[in-house]
Amino acid sequence: MNIKLTKCHGSGNDFLIIDEISESYSFSEKQRAELAIALCDRNSELGADGILYILPSDTCDARMRVFNADGSEASMCGNGIRCVARYVCELLQVEEAIIETMKANLEVKNAEDIYTDIPTYLVEISPVSFQIKDLPLQLEKETLINEKIPELNPDLIFTALAVPNPHLISIVNKSVLDTNIQEQLSTYVNGPNDFFTDGVNVSFMSILEKGSIYVRTFERGVGFTNACGTAMSASTLVSILNGYNEENTYVEVYNNGGKVRCFVHHENGKYRIDLIGNATYVYHTTVNMTWDNPKQFTLDEKVYYQEELLQYEGLQNLAKNYVTEHLS
Repeated sequence: MNIKLTKCHGSGNDFLIIDEISESYSFSEKQRAELAIALCDRNSELGADGILYILPSDTCDARMRVFNADGSEASMCGNGIRCVARYVCELLQVEEAIIETMKANLEVKNAEDIYTDIPTYLVEISPVSFQIKDLPLQLEKETLINEKIPELNPDLIFTALAVPNPHLISIVNKSVLDTNIQEQLSTYVNGPNDFFTDGVNVSFMSILEKGSIYVRTFERGVGFTNACGTAMSASTLVSILNGYNEENTYVEVYNNGGKVRCFVHHENGKYRIDLIGNATYVYHTTVNMTWDNPKQFTLDEKVYYQEELLQYEGLQNLAKNYVTEHLS
């Protein structure tokens, strides 16, 4: 079987796009998971954090399904949906669209460049819930906002929220980031444990200055990634709840893959977050494989988007220098 792929990334969080609108693929659920495991393997000729399947939708312009590198399906992916937004808008020759995801239909649109000549898209992150049953988190309470979970760590203060995928966020300084606490904690809550039965994305956030934060995330089903779009959105909201930033104001969110911009709306007691950032193409190619052994695939020539990669390198360098100067 031959499958056309576009390698892309949002803030260095990289994905393989498979277009099921233009192509007549027919994958079973088992095959979708097998493809993710095989093609996302970093030891292969491809490697990625996940696969973005773009499908027709009965109610929206397109439907997105996200499969992590371990074959599990995610309800949402903020960096991934920016890449899907670009692909769909260019495919349909429109400036904005509505994308169907597992739990919500989300608005996406072309936005002002976040850095010179970098394709930039704004995507809606919603719904937002602080009800721990929506993660789910097993505790004898309804919410967890700026509280400790002593069994996880005696010192850290956590906030739990779903956007709609689950996040556990702690505000820390550089001395904590320099330890292995995040890795140990994340590995525990994403294995057999009494708190997060389905696992959880774990983010450590640092305040850089007013209007700027740094976020590092251990993603459920993947591990540490350069960035996680929903984690950066959720962390922005947590920074506002703690008085470091404000609603209805842009917040610059830095990560190991670059930076994005977030804007939190609060209307009628509900939050909605705009996530604005790059949607960069890396290359396109065709995979040749059989279902008997999908890991033994071959590739046609990779055709790279060199100018896009060079432009994004400029943003990465800017973000890296800023974090180095301000992280303490």
